[in-house]
Amino acid sequence: MLFAIQPYERKIFELVRESGEELGYDVYIVGGYVRDRLLNIPSNDIDIVCIGSGIRLAEHLAGKLRPVPRVALYKRFGTAMIKHRDLEIEIVGARKESYRADSRKPIVEEGTLEDDQNRRDFTINALAVSLNERDYGTIIDPFGGLHHLKQKLIKTPLEPGKTYSDDPLRMMRAIRFACQLEFDIEYSSLQAIYKYRNRLNIVSRERIVAELNKIILSPTPGRGFRLLFETGLLQVFFPEMVELHGVDVRNGIGHKDNFYHTLEVLENLSKHTQNLWLRWSAILHDIAKPATKRFEPGIGWTFHGHEALGAAMVPRIFRRLRLPLDHKMKYVQKLVRLHLRPISLTNENITDSAIRRLLFDAGDDLEDLMLLCEADITSKNPKRVQRYRQNYQMVRQKLKEIEESDRIRNWQPPIDGQLIMDTFELSPGPVIGEIKTAIREAILDGNLENSYEKAYAFMLEKGKELGLKPKAESKS
Repeated sequence: MLFAIQPYERKIFELVRESGEELGYDVYIVGGYVRDRLLNIPSNDIDIVCIGSGIRLAEHLAGKLRPVPRVALYKRFGTAMIKHRDLEIEIVGARKESYRADSRKPIVEEGTLEDDQNRRDFTINALAVSLNERDYGTIIDPFGGLHHLKQKLIKTPLEPGKTYSDDPLRMMRAIRFACQLEFDIEYSSLQAIYKYRNRLNIVSRERIVAELNKIILSPTPGRGFRLLFETGLLQVFFPEMVELHGVDVRNGIGHKDNFYHTLEVLENLSKHTQNLWLRWSAILHDIAKPATKRFEPGIGWTFHGHEALGAAMVPRIFRRLRLPLDHKMKYVQKLVRLHLRPISLTNENITDSAIRRLLFDAGDDLEDLMLLCEADITSKNPKRVQRYRQNYQMVRQKLKEIEESDRIRNWQPPIDGQLIMDTFELSPGPVIGEIKTAIREAILDGNLENSYEKAYAFMLEKGKELGLKPKAESKS
């Protein structure tokens, strides 16, 4: 082997070799494991190709492992998966593929190792290592993948137009690998991606977004979005983000390019978090700016209400991209809606009430919100950047002081709807919410002590204003 492997992995490879010999199959390690090991990147996913039945080889191998693992069979694809300790071993018979123009699902036939390497997406993923006794450990590299690893280059094994047209998801994968490995994409490949960009329409949104999320979690997500934009792929599946691009000028006054600003915010934030959904909040924080853009004489360009409209757009975008419509979506929606609030608190005359409201509204997501807001500082003026950072430090200090004194974060008002209904013998209806809101607002404004006794008395008073009588009075 040209790379170091763990003793346990070496044992696995020996057992694969034995199994191959006993079945009369040639066996090889291929793909991502070889690539990652050559780059000194840890990998727990091992792909094995055999010249024969992948399912028979997997079952034979499993019988040699202790404890004997369950073999997951995918007979339609001639593939089997074994999970053993911390390894996932996928075994498949060598195959060749052909494609119809309207589908990325290949027609599969049995093939040679050469056929199998030809069907791989990139040269760096087409590397194979022999596990056969005659040439054990030899790297088989028909497309110069080793050289491309040294060059840090993403290149297709065959003509790029054919590679991408056959399976358009490979266009997303090219950009994903470029971001994850910090490689460049060969120029002819970039041209082919642009030419065949609309072929991406035959790929499901789920598969596209699975690759997109890996780009977002990569070390250089901003670069990934630039590549998606420049190759035209972003226009195919995420037009709302493309609309951020460009600068309008009126009366000699322009605004910043909100597309590139968004990428800067994403890059800034990514230095501090691996939270996928926090990174999504950076991507979407200004998504409604095109819809709210106005030029006001004497003021310039404004984007009033973009945070509220942006929050309203989040569910629609998540639904179309097949992102989860659960607490993750609500979390992104909350951060988009609140992302202007902290900077509005930098006024020296800001009230404790405003601080309480932010603590209440942000709850456990307050620190994530502050990270997003600080990442939103993209000015090229060092003095302005320093001033913004000092302002946010002041906000953090105010938040800390109010939180320590009031304990308002994740607070719930001491009076709930059930107590209101029981007290006034009411059925569910809008008046319950009206009383609850009045209690909450009075406490947040600092006009009412945050205690059950005071809140209960306030509830009785509010009920009286609304013509309601407590249960005891109504029966007397």
